[in-house]
Amino acid sequence: MLNEMPHVEIYTDGACSGNPGKGGYGAVLRFKTSNGEYVSKELSEGFENTTNNRMELLAPIVALETLKKPCKVTLTSDSKYLIDAITQNWLENWKNNNWKTSSKKPVKNVDLWKRLLSVMERHEIKFVWVKGHAGHEFNEICDKLAVSAYNSENLNVDEGFSA
Repeated sequence: MLNEMPHVEIYTDGACSGNPGKGGYGAVLRFKTSNGEYVSKELSEGFENTTNNRMELLAPIVALETLKKPCKVTLTSDSKYLIDAITQNWLENWKNNNWKTSSKKPVKNVDLWKRLLSVMERHEIKFVWVKGHAGHEFNEICDKLAVSAYNSENLNVDEGFSA
């Protein structure tokens, strides 16, 4: 049992006011301590000019980068863009096709897809889709975190975004 990887639940959401526009992401990481209690950590960040899809990708990236050791992760998101890219093998196909779509167009947000692939390597991840704005407790928390982040002052610059 000593070598068993810890299990972490990660919930993520991204939001934008305008698309492109001000954007933010929210993430909640939950894990059970040795005495059976759940501990949660919330993450969020806002950006001056970005897209909703970039925020939907950045949330799980930052959440996974927060983990200090390899974990079994259940990652829940309302982003079909994220979930379908993983579960329908789009991401693997894009990578194998030199970051081109099946219609030979450049894949959008390549910087974030590459970063996600890199951070996924050390974890065992199960991706789960939930319907957004449908009352899922942690999805709603993540949405509030994302909106609050883009409504905050001192927004960051999304270096990878180009209009």
